[in-house]
Amino acid sequence: MSADLLYFIIPCYNEEEVLPETAKRLKKKTTELIQSGKISKESRICFVNDGSGDSTWEIISKLHDSDPVFSGINLSRNRGHQNALLAGLMTVKDFCDLTISMDADLQDDIGVCDQMIDKYHEGKDIVYGVRSTRKRDSRFKKTTAQGFYKMMNRMGAETVYNHADYRLMSRRALNALSEFEEVNLFLRGMVPLIGFPADIVYYERAERFAGASKYPLKKMISFAVDGVTSFSTRPLDMIARTGGFLFLAGAAALIVELIRCAAGRAVPGWIFATLSVWAVGGLILLAVGIVGVYTGKTYMESKKRPRYIVERFLDQDHGFVS
Repeated sequence: MSADLLYFIIPCYNEEEVLPETAKRLKKKTTELIQSGKISKESRICFVNDGSGDSTWEIISKLHDSDPVFSGINLSRNRGHQNALLAGLMTVKDFCDLTISMDADLQDDIGVCDQMIDKYHEGKDIVYGVRSTRKRDSRFKKTTAQGFYKMMNRMGAETVYNHADYRLMSRRALNALSEFEEVNLFLRGMVPLIGFPADIVYYERAERFAGASKYPLKKMISFAVDGVTSFSTRPLDMIARTGGFLFLAGAAALIVELIRCAAGRAVPGWIFATLSVWAVGGLILLAVGIVGVYTGKTYMESKKRPRYIVERFLDQDHGFVS
């Protein structure tokens, strides 16, 4: 029985500073896995260039020319981390047995790949890499990150706590993922919906090896909004409930004022009226904004535009140029 063919999928955006070291470490790990018989000698390391503005693609091309273990996908333009990751997974799904996806910044512990593959051989289709602690995070980062996962689960999205995009997926799981056709991607919520046997491995996340983070606060907030609105309609339910509460509160206030008028103790309610206008006006604007987000997402989905376009695929056996 031949060993299973693995593809590492590494999305890259302006990673020229860290890419040589990432390639070196991944090649070493791939060699170890091949020698131990865990994976096929035809296994590959696939870097996905997400429209980088630096020399990332040139480095990927040179790596491929120097060693067939390195593969490369060049997207026609920048499409964001989630689309770049999906592009890599969908490009290789028909000729690999399993994939392991991770970021290029070397924060994910490559050493736990062995555990992931062991769990795959035990029958798991999906294995999530989960952070064991957040000791290296600032208090703000730790609080916001943990709050994000808790909020997502309360809103109805089935996310894995403290898991990003470091995961193993079998070919069966990849084929199932390909049936999800939404344009607004949030893979951390989509993958658990597949429902195949899954497990977890824990690891300590390291500091970024080089370069700057591609997820500043603004992007993190946008990512959180995308996650909530892509997997839950609870914000719309909250609007309805809040509207009902304000209606009942207004009715109660009206009854109180009528009683006070009947008793001859009516007091001009300018402050109350002003606060009511501001509160209701703010609620209306918030409600319109939330509904607008959902409407915009529906609009984008209805266009059915491609989530990404692969301009070139460098691979010894399956490469192509579009």
